[in-house]
Amino acid sequence: MTEAASHSREPTYLDYHARIPQRHASKQERNRPEASTQAQPSLNEVDAPEPVQNRQDDSAWHRQTHLEDESLESAPTPPSFRTRPSSSPPSPQRDPPSPVATQLYIVSHLVFFSIWGTLARLGMQWLTFYPGAPLVTPVLWANVGGSFVMGFLSEDRRLFREEWGLDNMNSHAREKALEQEQSDPAAAKKAHAKTKKTIPLYIGLATGFCGSFTSFSSFMRDVFLALSNNLPTPVNHPYATVPSFTSTIHRNGGYSFMALLAVIVYTVALSLAALNVGAHLALALDRFTPTLSFRLTRRFIDPLIVVLAWGCWFGAIFLSIWPPDRPSGPSSRGSWANEVWRGEVPFALVFAPIGCLLRYYASFKLNPIAASFPLGTFAVNMFGCAVEAMCYSIQHVPITSSAGALVGGGRVGCQVLQGVMDGFCGTTTTVSTWVTELQSLRRRHAYVYGMASVVAGLCLMVIIMGSVRWTVGFDTPACVTMRTSL
Repeated sequence: MTEAASHSREPTYLDYHARIPQRHASKQERNRPEASTQAQPSLNEVDAPEPVQNRQDDSAWHRQTHLEDESLESAPTPPSFRTRPSSSPPSPQRDPPSPVATQLYIVSHLVFFSIWGTLARLGMQWLTFYPGAPLVTPVLWANVGGSFVMGFLSEDRRLFREEWGLDNMNSHAREKALEQEQSDPAAAKKAHAKTKKTIPLYIGLATGFCGSFTSFSSFMRDVFLALSNNLPTPVNHPYATVPSFTSTIHRNGGYSFMALLAVIVYTVALSLAALNVGAHLALALDRFTPTLSFRLTRRFIDPLIVVLAWGCWFGAIFLSIWPPDRPSGPSSRGSWANEVWRGEVPFALVFAPIGCLLRYYASFKLNPIAASFPLGTFAVNMFGCAVEAMCYSIQHVPITSSAGALVGGGRVGCQVLQGVMDGFCGTTTTVSTWVTELQSLRRRHAYVYGMASVVAGLCLMVIIMGSVRWTVGFDTPACVTMRTSL
């Protein structure tokens, strides 16, 4: 073969194979200058790693701990304590915390943080529903924010590092915990995760605040409204006569299906992403995050929360009875017909703790039944969706009474229904816990659980709200809500 023929021949498989970087080569060979130079032309998007590194979901070497492998409600007894050894002699062991006091603190934390979570969700909805908003389902950002905080709390190992306190452990248990942390960090992390889920302050932040900040029922309501072409959209362009953003023009059914998929996809995707970003932030701030003293939380914060929680709840009840914008109130707007406070905030705060307590105890009792399918979270989400659909339907249809046919039973009835939807349903259902469970379950179980939740929730909305929407239709509510005014 001549030299010209050798240069003009077709490249063979061996020629291409020689250009591929040898991944199994030794470290010295890969670090050689000529080897790295030869490998540079192949460094492109084709050589990117696979998105799923672990194809066998049940493989033993997978480092992730699955929800099916452990019971979230169980905690080591006595609680472990992981910290650096102290040079000072340990204090004598004290009596363990009273179970009755602990339950009172848990309930009080749930009441207190459910109120603040509801306020945060309502405020986020008002802030993110503005002219020209790129996403017109404002509860999305509340779900994202709650999932972000939940991710931080779940991954953090500093805030509650003292767990149930050094004084409640003997020297043998303390030394064993320290030895476990040094020899098996993964087991120590798992034990800490179990223990901190029994601490009242953590329960209040994770279950109370994050669970109330997010709302699965509002998410499903927006999915149905997107399907039925009733999703409110802020006015974005100038008009000679400003139209109502609660009325929509007719569109093809295919567009409604696309809108349904859009609300589901971006809500689930952004909530899962926020959960992971929150966990990443906890890891990044691990060395800077302070540790809450057990004595401080048990002796000062927990008793203070008891007073604040019940005081805030009774305060919300008093505000519902005597709203500031009543005819004789400090922010009076004239007659009772102009009163709007109760429908926007106070009624929601009255019903919020009830839904949060229901969700906590339902999950506590039902979730251990099936490790691969969190039955408690599923049950409260479906129950909240059903109540949300019923209240929304009643609020938007005329109800005959002695005063005539009033939409939603009149102004007060409309406000109570709005309070049940924003308060009770909003705190009974949760997205933050739902996405945390999706992230923790095995891949197959996560898809089954996630799809079952979305499909069942949407079916409830279609059966209850759809039977009203596609028969008598929806009317404008008799009270002022976020969906009737900017």
